[in-house]
Amino acid sequence: MILTLRSSYFGLLVILTGLISSETFSQPEVSTVAEMLQLLAKHSNPAKNIFLNTQRVEALIAQVQPDAELSASGELVYSLAQELNRAGRSAEAITEFSRLLRWLEENQGQRSDVLLIKKALAMAYLRLGEQENCLDHHHASSCLIPFQKGGIHHHQEGSRQAIRHLTDVLKETDDIHSKWLLNIAYMTIGEHPGKVPQAWLIPLSVFESDQEFSGFQDISMQAGISHFSLSGGVAIADFDGDKYLDIVTSSWGLTDPLCYYRNNADGTFSDHSEAANLVDQLGGLNLIQADYDNDGDVDILVLRGAWLGALGIDEGNLPNSLLRNDGEGRFTDVTIQSGLLSFHPTQTAAWADFDLDGNLDLFIGNESTLDPDTANVINAHRCNLFRNLGDGTFKDVAHEVGLDHIGFVKGVAWGDYDDDGFPDLYLSRHGQSNVLFHNDGMRSDNVWKFSDVTSELGVGQPFMSFPTWFWDFDNDGRLDLFVAVYENYYDDALSSVVEDYLGLAKSNFSRLYRNNGNGSFIDVTQQLNLDDVLLAMGANFGDLDNDGYLDFYVGTGQPSLATLVPNRMYRNQSGQIFHDITSAGAFGHLQKGHGIAFADLDNDGDQDVYAVMGGAYSGDIYPDALFRNPGTDNNWISFSLVGAKGTNRGAVGARIKLVLDQHEQNREIHQVAGFGSSFGSIPSRLDVGVGKAERIHLVEIRWPDSKQSVTRYMDISVNQFLEIHQDSSSPISVPLKQFGLGSDH
Repeated sequence: MILTLRSSYFGLLVILTGLISSETFSQPEVSTVAEMLQLLAKHSNPAKNIFLNTQRVEALIAQVQPDAELSASGELVYSLAQELNRAGRSAEAITEFSRLLRWLEENQGQRSDVLLIKKALAMAYLRLGEQENCLDHHHASSCLIPFQKGGIHHHQEGSRQAIRHLTDVLKETDDIHSKWLLNIAYMTIGEHPGKVPQAWLIPLSVFESDQEFSGFQDISMQAGISHFSLSGGVAIADFDGDKYLDIVTSSWGLTDPLCYYRNNADGTFSDHSEAANLVDQLGGLNLIQADYDNDGDVDILVLRGAWLGALGIDEGNLPNSLLRNDGEGRFTDVTIQSGLLSFHPTQTAAWADFDLDGNLDLFIGNESTLDPDTANVINAHRCNLFRNLGDGTFKDVAHEVGLDHIGFVKGVAWGDYDDDGFPDLYLSRHGQSNVLFHNDGMRSDNVWKFSDVTSELGVGQPFMSFPTWFWDFDNDGRLDLFVAVYENYYDDALSSVVEDYLGLAKSNFSRLYRNNGNGSFIDVTQQLNLDDVLLAMGANFGDLDNDGYLDFYVGTGQPSLATLVPNRMYRNQSGQIFHDITSAGAFGHLQKGHGIAFADLDNDGDQDVYAVMGGAYSGDIYPDALFRNPGTDNNWISFSLVGAKGTNRGAVGARIKLVLDQHEQNREIHQVAGFGSSFGSIPSRLDVGVGKAERIHLVEIRWPDSKQSVTRYMDISVNQFLEIHQDSSSPISVPLKQFGLGSDH
């Protein structure tokens, strides 16, 4: 009998549906979202949820007969081996794949099946090498391209066996995936490029940076935050009111709790998850922070269910959580009483005071299920716009204002692109044209309205997109728009990325839209050197070298274990061009990158970079990375903005302008108070690089209120932390202890 092997993500659905009895989940009598999450996790069906790999393994093991003839059970064994590898049980996966390979070779199986098994075996061996080295003996240089001494595998059997099988595949095929993974395998054992056969060599030159840059170092282990988890989000803020920035992270596994790392102000962090009442908050691919109740501390919104609805199932109908901070870093789930309880797949939301009434409102971009062939809606999940009523509760007004949008929404961003004082809204949709909604304000019939201006302004691309944000990348005082491309999620996209690295072909790429200043945009992506093919998931921006221009970092990857591509860092050169400095700055992490944050975590005046690592399958875990900024000789200034009574106290949406007296010429720097990209976070404290300027001639703040109030301060010293109250005549200098991240204590 000819053995036919399935390799798609959905191949197991038919097999498992017949093996696992799905329990019907009926709405229980529960009082908290935490109880809902526990019950939903318990009743989640591994026959449908392809990421419940441990459960899927157990179901398959029960069906595989050790002595059964593989001509009849080969497909089942192949599926078991795949699930074992995805569950992190790579040694067992190798045993099953090897058994299949022996049978195929002994029985003269189809050559295509033999090569398929060899590729799968190579991937299992690569994973085994990662587990024995990058996980069991984690190092600051682990999984960084180009591989340095500390990242070279000590236990090399996994990589050497992967090389053996990939070589066999490449002798018979011109498979670009196998070529890419072969080169990575040689890198892990320190034999690239010398030992790589010339016909299959990918030179290190394809990873060379566009310019030199100071190398950052991952100090997550020394800092005490080296926690193994799956993909997730990050929120960074002073959650406990001690003026030092803390970290909260999520992991999307249905039973994975939130983690709270309290800043010890000595270069380390302590796990305060239990004290913060967060251990019962399970799952969540993204975190969005804001002071929604204007009490002076930062609260957290947890977003859940992303991607799962795209499988055509109800596994993604998970509740979000609104967690109210008591000011001392302890959180209470107020989702139900606030009116935010809903059951939709989502991972993206953004806060803004859209109606300028002084209260932060919340837009949530939900994911509607689309037919992959026709893009028609199969299962609609309308987006929500929750208007903040100012009493701790919200009302969904999406329909009445024209924002009850239906689409596969992956990123949302607020920004006043036309400077009329009202925040506008951009939606990044995967597999569809993106949408820009203009905030039209209050109509004569006392109804607030938004209108779709996408076609008019030409900002609908890229078609396959993910994270997005508004920013002023060229410091001209106008908000520009960046939309990062995401080639594909479930289907293969590695080849597109590799072909771009090799200069063979270029498919989809991100878009940078420069604001023309007259309410229109122009696409400057290629002009500014940003037309790379990316698998952008998490991303965010900040100023790496305090030159006053905003740079950005992209976390990359797919669920597929074989999609090992470097995360990418881009440096902004005076608003004129972006340079890829991934290798020079030691940012090229091969593991899956998700929530990204730029933040000065040690108060030394420069921004460090936090990256949530880990994949989607239950065994694809990895510790997060904290890249310490080595610093420059440029100057800086930090602002904590506090809105007046009757406005949003966190000053979300405030516009700040600095006029610098530098080399006898005035130079302007423009930034916006907010939380950065749609997948990651930036603290509300604005850390602004000012280059060589030694004093700031003018600080001007345009507050996000109905009067567009403006505050100005003259002649400000650099290299200090300032707290600015909207109703105060002068800024307050805040003395903060500076320390080195990752110090030995």
